[in-house]
Amino acid sequence: MKLSDNFTLEELIKSATAQRLGIDNTPSVVVKNKLATLCRKVLQPLRNKYNRSIVVTCGYRCPRLNKVVGGASTSDHLYGNAADIRSQSDSRADNKALFDLLVKMMKNGEIGVKQIINEYDYDWIHVSYQDGRTAKRNEVLEAFRNKEGKTIYRRLSV
Repeated sequence: MKLSDNFTLEELIKSATAQRLGIDNTPSVVVKNKLATLCRKVLQPLRNKYNRSIVVTCGYRCPRLNKVVGGASTSDHLYGNAADIRSQSDSRADNKALFDLLVKMMKNGEIGVKQIINEYDYDWIHVSYQDGRTAKRNEVLEAFRNKEGKTIYRRLSV
């Protein structure tokens, strides 16, 4: 099922972990609608501007899948409001270029986002969108691991 010109429901709910463990990651109608909004408002405009394919590595996660992968109990992935993405090449340089474009589009008002996160030195990019008057925070963060291996989030000034 197409959610936008270049994104499908299947790619936004696909999970190797869910498949391996037999977890049903089928979203509700409400979540499908939120995924479609995420695609229309953020992913498709980004894809159009980037002019290259974007790979979704994680979209929706049902509660059981989210728990198995160690996702936060308040993760936007649970509600269809977030996607983890990367460039087709998956090189750090291309992922950084994709991140930089996303931030630039946010700053220019071309898209509104809740969060953009550079995950572990451009391994992937987390982006979330949420309708609502208090949701659009336009927050830009980076995630890294401290010496103990704990993930730390630092706000970036853009």
